[in-house]
Amino acid sequence: MLVFWKQRLVLLSVPKTGSSALEAALAASASMAVLDPPELKHAPIYRYNRFFRPMFERLGAERMDIIALVREPIDWLGSWYRYRQRDFLAGRPESTRGMDFDTYCRAYASGERPAFADVGSLAKFVEPRPNGVAVTHLFRYEAMDAVTAYLAERLERPVSLPRANVSPRAPITLSAETEALLRRHCAADFAVWESARTG
Repeated sequence: MLVFWKQRLVLLSVPKTGSSALEAALAASASMAVLDPPELKHAPIYRYNRFFRPMFERLGAERMDIIALVREPIDWLGSWYRYRQRDFLAGRPESTRGMDFDTYCRAYASGERPAFADVGSLAKFVEPRPNGVAVTHLFRYEAMDAVTAYLAERLERPVSLPRANVSPRAPITLSAETEALLRRHCAADFAVWESARTG
């Protein structure tokens, strides 16, 4: 999570939506860069509302604009699947080594997700809170040019993103049955992605 105090802007770090590249490009000019632990770096709206908002309000920021990115849900799961094939996870319960993407997605859509498929939900990450705290500007990950243009305007500086935290290549194919299962199970995630800005 990056905080730009003068601009009253918070950039949430939604996992698997280019957050590492955004941090590499912008952390040095942020007022606050929350990079560890992962629970705070990747603070969803509910955690931002509970821990960060009260502090910011006490310091005089009654309103902060909150920006977040969401990714097409199947592609988002594909990024998690590829990431968890990395060497450092080999032999651990979180690893997807030796597993195809269809099996991974079926596990994600199950009632009791195993460790390798326990990656949360895009819709839950950006879910508005009862007190009205919500993402102000929700962009699609696939519209990164629009994201960088918005940030460049708000921060009054050019924004150029490096490649960062790129997952290994792996086949991302689903049976029609599994895709239909995911679209039912992740209906809220698809709705959030479809509502996000592309420009």
